[in-house]
Amino acid sequence: MTTLTFAVRDSATMTRRSLRHVLRYPVTMVVSVAVPVLLLLLFVGVFGGAIKGSLGAVSPGSYIDYVMPGIIVMTAAYGSSVTAQSVNRDSTEGIIARFRTMAISPASVLNGHVASALARTLVSAALVVGVAIGLGFRPAADAGRWLAVVGLTWLAVPFGLAAKTAEGLSGFVLVVQLLPFISSAFVPPDQMSGWVRWFAAHQPFTPVIDTLRGLLTGTPDGRSAIAAVAWCAGLALAGYLWARVLSRRDLNR
Repeated sequence: MTTLTFAVRDSATMTRRSLRHVLRYPVTMVVSVAVPVLLLLLFVGVFGGAIKGSLGAVSPGSYIDYVMPGIIVMTAAYGSSVTAQSVNRDSTEGIIARFRTMAISPASVLNGHVASALARTLVSAALVVGVAIGLGFRPAADAGRWLAVVGLTWLAVPFGLAAKTAEGLSGFVLVVQLLPFISSAFVPPDQMSGWVRWFAAHQPFTPVIDTLRGLLTGTPDGRSAIAAVAWCAGLALAGYLWARVLSRRDLNR
């Protein structure tokens, strides 16, 4: 068997391991779906009328059509937090040390977490979108645009795997869960004040959310697509390289 064949086989084994953890602890999946759904109900059902009135001509359609792209990105963000917790558990409970004694591909542990996280995120996002459709969400995207939505959503949160300590994990979870609130997820940055407006307009979540909104609802996204791809590609590359370095350090220690 070639090196590539061994790597694929080992990655598949690690993916099955991660998926079995999800089945064994389904509460993680429930939380990653329940929190975005609760936010959707809160902003659409409680604050939606007041916020929609303030948007005016900025968003002529239904407010749920405006807010849903941000909820999708937040679903992926919460999913990345679960992935970070899984990696942290492997590091702190000695699983990585055990893998060091085995003849496995060094990248297989990382690949298994990535594949499992992707599957879990897609299922969570599909469930959240299903709830949104029941509440009146009417996406205008065709099949090709939905594929682009899936790609951008996954790339928006690539470096959860790199959190290797409890301290780093808590900081990552805090940032990835709170940053979407200071973006274009719920109101346009133009309606914010002072430095918050500048920050919301230039942070990475805003162009990703704006691009998803354009893909799903057919609204113009201007240059946000270029910025979204640049942010996603940069974060994905940085997260991948960082995670590989940490993984090799643990396996070769």
